Amino acid sequence: MGRNTRKRRTPLATKIVAGAAALAVGGGGLVWANFYASAHEDHGGHNRTRSAGAQVATIDCPDVGQKIRDVPDRARGEVDGELATMDSQITDAYQRLATTRRAQAGDSQFVQNSILGPLKDRRKAIIDRIQLEINRAGGRADDNLDELAGCQGRPADQQQGGGQNGGGQDDGQNDDGQNGGGQNQDDNGNGVAGPVADDFIDINDVQPNSRNSRNGLAADGDGGSTGTFTTDCGVNENNLFNSDNLIAAPGVDNGAHHTHDYVGNQDNDAFSSDEDLANADTSCQNQGDKSTYYWPVLRLQDGTQEFDANDQGGGAEGNIGKILKPAQAELKFVGSQQGDVVAMPKFLRIITGDAKSFTNGDANANTSWSCSGFEDRQVTDKYPLCPEGSQVLRTTNFQSCWDGQNIDSANHRDHMAFVQEDGSCPEGFQAVPQLQVRLAYDIPTPTVENGQVQNPYAVDSFPEQLHKPITDHNDFINVMDEDLMNEVVDCINRGEDCQ
Repeated sequence: MGRNTRKRRTPLATKIVAGAAALAVGGGGLVWANFYASAHEDHGGHNRTRSAGAQVATIDCPDVGQKIRDVPDRARGEVDGELATMDSQITDAYQRLATTRRAQAGDSQFVQNSILGPLKDRRKAIIDRIQLEINRAGGRADDNLDELAGCQGRPADQQQGGGQNGGGQDDGQNDDGQNGGGQNQDDNGNGVAGPVADDFIDINDVQPNSRNSRNGLAADGDGGSTGTFTTDCGVNENNLFNSDNLIAAPGVDNGAHHTHDYVGNQDNDAFSSDEDLANADTSCQNQGDKSTYYWPVLRLQDGTQEFDANDQGGGAEGNIGKILKPAQAELKFVGSQQGDVVAMPKFLRIITGDAKSFTNGDANANTSWSCSGFEDRQVTDKYPLCPEGSQVLRTTNFQSCWDGQNIDSANHRDHMAFVQEDGSCPEGFQAVPQLQVRLAYDIPTPTVENGQVQNPYAVDSFPEQLHKPITDHNDFINVMDEDLMNEVVDCINRGEDCQ
């Protein structure tokens, strides 16, 4: 599949940003929503009580990209671009939702008539173009895609699509900033939407071995290929950041609407071609590994004005505060419980997790949050509060079953699959080395008192996803040279631990 090779923009890390982030209307930023929902799992049988919020917390749109299947290769660039435009439409609609609270209070139909209705019309126009582009390229577009045009406003007490409980407390704050008598101040004093107190949990309150996730199963085991290969690519010492997504939105500036950390390949933005990746420098100690490894940054919402404080993807879209680099980034490839693994094809693309899990539901969520010393306690939809001296851990086990043909797919998922419960790959798929990413952070533990959280940390997110921990995700493009990939496979299949 060809990649867009338009001239690349200057990475955000090289920009000089003047002035502080404006977090109010008229200052170049946003006044964010006053009412939130919170996705969570049941931990130890505790049931949290929430007041019902009358206003809409965020915008919930069907994910068209995940429903698309038959897209000819020559139409994928155009389709990805259209999907990125839909993401921007949702971002714009959320901005309007967040900045019109007074109008909403005076008109019960304001959200529907002024935000959701026009959004549906704009989304339908793009869906029509997507269908046309697919058909022109020789594919067959799904005639039912039009059904995905409409979006909903999610109140603070509405359950999320994946069936997990949702909810948030009405903070009682009016548009003029006066407290209306509610329990929570929505923005923790920093002006952005989330995280809120209910997004955090003391790691001691998490039951050991209680995480229930369909995804992220570890592929390694005692009965198959038991070796490991670890590649050391640093922790982004070169300060390579941008808000692009080369896999999901190639050729689209700010396609992620949040900022990514990058290790490995150093030519990583939306306009990088496969040739660019192959010819780039790498931060990996083994220079044969030019793979790109990237994930959304974590930030400490402590008032720090970062380099992207006024930029799209950064402060202008609610991603504010001090960017926290991992103290350690372990990138390890492991084997299969059921037998040998085969080589990954060069330029294989894998997305794991779902940046829109808060509104999409948890079908593709693949997040594991924990604390060092408590690794048997894993949570998917909560940020852990770790004791002093314990690091916050983000762990991701990637899909490790490949369809044997494609380096990508129309929805960027169908060419890969997770192992089944017995460790085998689904029919038609074959085992490749499984990438496991373990990120460890030194983060001061936020204080949660009286339903409020002070100086929280949070993952960067699409604005309407409200910085929920369940939206964490991770991305990988294999750019190992053939000799190194063969070395990885041989090491794993021989049962050795290599690096």
